[in-house]
Amino acid sequence: METLHVAYRVADLRASLKFYEALGYAAVGRVDIDGGATLTMLKFTREDVVSLELVHRPADGPVDVGTGFSHLVVQVDDLPAKITALAEAGLAPTRAETPGGPDGPRTSWLTDPDGYRIELVQWPPDHPSGLTAADFG
Repeated sequence: METLHVAYRVADLRASLKFYEALGYAAVGRVDIDGGATLTMLKFTREDVVSLELVHRPADGPVDVGTGFSHLVVQVDDLPAKITALAEAGLAPTRAETPGGPDGPRTSWLTDPDGYRIELVQWPPDHPSGLTAADFG
């Protein structure tokens, strides 16, 4: 088995698409479902498959992120450049931090129009993409 993608319900599809496209996602396709609802599939350019689905159900009203969801993590190659580009696009990322110390990953945070939090991560040189068992000793 493997994880295919994450789905977020969004209140304003246009605002969410603007946000996620500024982050680097591109729309792959859209599925129209009952009651005016849509499923919009997104991926990053270097991904082969969809990694994010935006579920828009206008009849359901505002999105309540609640307290059960924490965040989505997105890997970036050059965190300072990405922070600059996102700030220029009006997305307000936080300044870079090194929560694991100077030799660990660099991170920044931002929040989408519905309140979902996104953590941007730049791994140290020679670190594999994503977390592995080796990261935990």
